[in-house]
Amino acid sequence: MATGSDHRGVVGYNVQAAVDTRHHIVVANAVTNRGHDRSHLLEMATAAQAETGAAEMIALADRGYYEGEQIRACAEAGIIPIVPKPNTSPAQARGFWGKARFVHEPQTDAYRCPAGQQLQKRFARVEGGKLISVYFNQKACSAYPSRSLCTAGKEKRIRRWEQEAVLDAMERRLQAMPEAMAVRRCTVEHVFGTIKGWMGATHFRTRGLKHVATEASLAILAYNMKRAIAVAGVAPTLKAIAG
Repeated sequence: MATGSDHRGVVGYNVQAAVDTRHHIVVANAVTNRGHDRSHLLEMATAAQAETGAAEMIALADRGYYEGEQIRACAEAGIIPIVPKPNTSPAQARGFWGKARFVHEPQTDAYRCPAGQQLQKRFARVEGGKLISVYFNQKACSAYPSRSLCTAGKEKRIRRWEQEAVLDAMERRLQAMPEAMAVRRCTVEHVFGTIKGWMGATHFRTRGLKHVATEASLAILAYNMKRAIAVAGVAPTLKAIAG
């Protein structure tokens, strides 16, 4: 049983899989009892890198894996992460302009708002172990006639993590690869859909993390065998198994 960020219990197991985009072979897998994926990006990406021996690798993941420290650690390990950012902004949900509309200017370490005004860095503080800088320009906001599009407060405030340049670079890569998430879906969702179809409605028949991990590995082994035969044929697959 794992507890998600919303503190609701999740009874079950979380199966992780890293899949090769060329042949759809599962190159690494794991089972956890965490109810979220945020802490698994680095673990699965480095496991896949170790198994494939790739000096450089692109890791495609869905927005559930978006976590700043994990993304930064991947980049430092020579892995290129591409993960879409989830829309969790309460202000944007209320119809206000979101952070994406504000452009960070590295030369001055300030933000440029949609109206062309500059939001300067005012202070920084540690939140959840991360150094966060806060940017705003109360004078410009108070004089802006359409402030209601931006905020319900006196001024719009933008928060920026000290390592956010890594996230900005990843966002630019994602914009340059519009097909990335379609590739991800076609690659990994097929694996889970196929294995779930084999298992039926009950999915795992064993209990306990150790036993479920073994059951998942056996199912993935069977999937990989079928994929290897489909890609290379029966004889080459048997020859490779025999060593």
